[in-house]
Amino acid sequence: MSVDLDHIRKIKAEADCLFTAAEIQAAMDRMAAEINAALSEANPIVYSVMNGGLVIAGQLVTRLDFPMEVGYLHATRYRNKLSGGELFWKARAEHSLVGRTVLIVDDILDEGHTLAAITEYCRDAGASQVLTAVLLDKQHDRKAYVGMRADFTGLQVVDRYIFGFGLDYKGYWRNANGIFAIPEA
Repeated sequence: MSVDLDHIRKIKAEADCLFTAAEIQAAMDRMAAEINAALSEANPIVYSVMNGGLVIAGQLVTRLDFPMEVGYLHATRYRNKLSGGELFWKARAEHSLVGRTVLIVDDILDEGHTLAAITEYCRDAGASQVLTAVLLDKQHDRKAYVGMRADFTGLQVVDRYIFGFGLDYKGYWRNANGIFAIPEA
């Protein structure tokens, strides 16, 4: 597959910065304080949802001051596309979840289909408690179910196509140090 890197570069150059690196770090500090208060005695397994949750989870776990096991899950609906399709599992839990507290860390709660499916998978595998942490909660009325929200949320974001800090544009710019939106037409 050939990639038009000029197009990829242009997307970043023309993007609107919604949250700076400093704003993200402050949100991560707030989330970590809430998680520390809630899970310090829980002996949780913390799972990053790949690939989007990689950046967030990597920075978040270093702020958590309690013993935990860390792993990853990989379920996706996007596969480097701009819209989601059917859920596809690439990697499931390697730990026994029976009787455990599980914290799922992901980049964004958009419609929530992937996060809901992962949460259900963990419950079905015997987890005693499943909590979710997302850097971003996209504000719209298309959630997988009414009232859906994460247990820990860093920032509320407008309903635009966004990338950066783990979120991608066609597989690129997960490494962008901020949250950016494609310019509105």
